[in-house]
Amino acid sequence: MVTIYDVAKRAGVSPATVSRVYGGQTPVTPDRVQAVRAAAEELGFVPNRNARRLRTNSSEIIAMMVPDVSNSFFTHMTRAVEDVARAAGFSVMLCNTDEDPEREQEYLRVATSEQVAGIIIAPNANSELDWAVERGVPMVCVDRHAPHHEIDAVVVDNITAATAATHLLFEAGYTRLGCITGPETVETSTARLEGWMKAVRDHTGTDPDPELVLRARYVDDRDGERAAQQLLSLDNPPDAIFAGNNRLATGTLRALYRLDTMPPKVGLVAFGGPPNSLFAWPGVIVTYLPDSLIGTTAAAMLIERINGLESDARTVTLPIAMEDPGTDVS
Repeated sequence: MVTIYDVAKRAGVSPATVSRVYGGQTPVTPDRVQAVRAAAEELGFVPNRNARRLRTNSSEIIAMMVPDVSNSFFTHMTRAVEDVARAAGFSVMLCNTDEDPEREQEYLRVATSEQVAGIIIAPNANSELDWAVERGVPMVCVDRHAPHHEIDAVVVDNITAATAATHLLFEAGYTRLGCITGPETVETSTARLEGWMKAVRDHTGTDPDPELVLRARYVDDRDGERAAQQLLSLDNPPDAIFAGNNRLATGTLRALYRLDTMPPKVGLVAFGGPPNSLFAWPGVIVTYLPDSLIGTTAAAMLIERINGLESDARTVTLPIAMEDPGTDVS
């Protein structure tokens, strides 16, 4: 199938220019229009109907694709996207991918077939974005970079923040630290593990004990609970745990409660927000991801692309805030 990338290469223009020629979003110089249409005719290119719809209807749709709509991180992010989108005349369609590549692909096919002006997505290593990229649908990735494509992204510095949070556990007097992080297919889980490992090496001078590292799904509290139980049942269990997201921290806190080892008896880092509990438990170190700022930044970047912005892919890296309860167990 001939794509806009083939046409762009033949015409000597960017893919965005091809999309604009057929979408009518913003003016294109006559010589570029002529070059694009000549290249399209030579290659037998048939423009996707979605391109012609862009900016032609009073009601436009942005697809928001996240792995877990029940996670407050993505809930707050989506709300921020909607606020910016509505102010610009767009509606938001929410899709829960559940970190499932097949489900994600179904949403991408539906979204790009007729309806959407653009897509904001939290992809993973198995995401196949070709369907949307080849059709010139503007996209921005949130929380993670796009695999195999150069696409705008809004992310945070997970390695630096994870290192800093783990240092706080050592400074509080804990000495044997476990780590529960997400799947290998999720960029953030590996980055947070890397940050944890760096802090362990800094304080111990050696590589972490492999039995102290477990991976679990980000989208299920029960996975975090099972992983924490496994760590705490070791012959030489950790005296503190780094939990790679708020869902994993929730499961870990539940396991600690069942064993009557709540913080500060066992230290806990809740990366990406506090555990989902009725009240804040003292002694838990919490890092706060800028969920709403990620959403507003991504929405603004996407609208710029929809309106015809041509540039190389951009990456915005936002800071992470941290709350240190000041627990000292030494």
